Amino acid sequence: MVPKAEKYKDARIVMTGASGFVGRNLQEAMAVAGYTQVVPLSSRDYNLLEQSEVRRMMGELKPDVVIHLAALSAGIKANKERPAEFFYRNLMMTTMVMHEAYLAGVQKLMTCIGGCSYPAHAPSPIKEESMWDGYPQPESAPYSIAKKMAIVQAEAYRRQYGFNAIVLVPGNLYGPYDNYNLNDAHVIPALIRKVYEAERRGGKQIIAWGTGAPVRDFIYSRDAAKALIIALEKYDSSEIINISSGVQTTIKELYTLVVELCGFKGEIVWDTSKPDGQMYKGFDVTRMRRVLGFHEITPLRQGLEETIAWFRANYDIPGAVRL
Repeated sequence: MVPKAEKYKDARIVMTGASGFVGRNLQEAMAVAGYTQVVPLSSRDYNLLEQSEVRRMMGELKPDVVIHLAALSAGIKANKERPAEFFYRNLMMTTMVMHEAYLAGVQKLMTCIGGCSYPAHAPSPIKEESMWDGYPQPESAPYSIAKKMAIVQAEAYRRQYGFNAIVLVPGNLYGPYDNYNLNDAHVIPALIRKVYEAERRGGKQIIAWGTGAPVRDFIYSRDAAKALIIALEKYDSSEIINISSGVQTTIKELYTLVVELCGFKGEIVWDTSKPDGQMYKGFDVTRMRRVLGFHEITPLRQGLEETIAWFRANYDIPGAVRL
């Protein structure tokens, strides 16, 4: 069940990055919850790399609340090729949006960072207290560190100015509106596309990297959106909170389930010459359950069924799916 709008029901809520994966899902959930004044923005509306533009956005829209989701994000390949761009753009957007929101008298700002901001060798399930215990994965560290500076800024602005900024850490998200481009996609959207297209063309097999033994923790984007709404309404602290399922799934189990749900009759061939990557990466959700009281997790099978149905329905519509 989607939480009901409460304190901020009639507040003017400006959402940056509203055309992205999290933004699209959050907009839908907020509409169902009864929020009446959500202003969705994309990069076409204001250039968040220019302080004058950020200030103009605050002046023209006069938000009571800012949900800052705008980011430059992509896969490891793009991060390795353009590290300076990923660092600069993400650092500057968040820094200026939060600063100008404070100056404009915004009541509350909510933003998200990725689990990749945690240290590369953080023990799993990863607790929030591990955030500063080491360096993130080197290939995407410029992006990851730029994003985690939001934690520092939120705490500093709360301590000096009393500004109410919160930072949440969604885990391995999947669902409608995700990025299905095979060069940049995460494991679930990439897998759904590969299996669906193989099924369409009558393919006989798909190649999977590694052994399938690694374990991951996935959260349906519509569940994450509900948790974000609860945090918006009820959470007022600079301590980060993981937003994930806390459920362990092996990559082999994931492949088997997607193949079944897509109706693919071919074979999964495991190329064990390829690396498995990190063997276990999960998120501790104790704080999410205790502080937010959020326990409503869609089973992976159901979430995948809904995601695959959305993908099928939109695949042939130009521009509907990020391919």
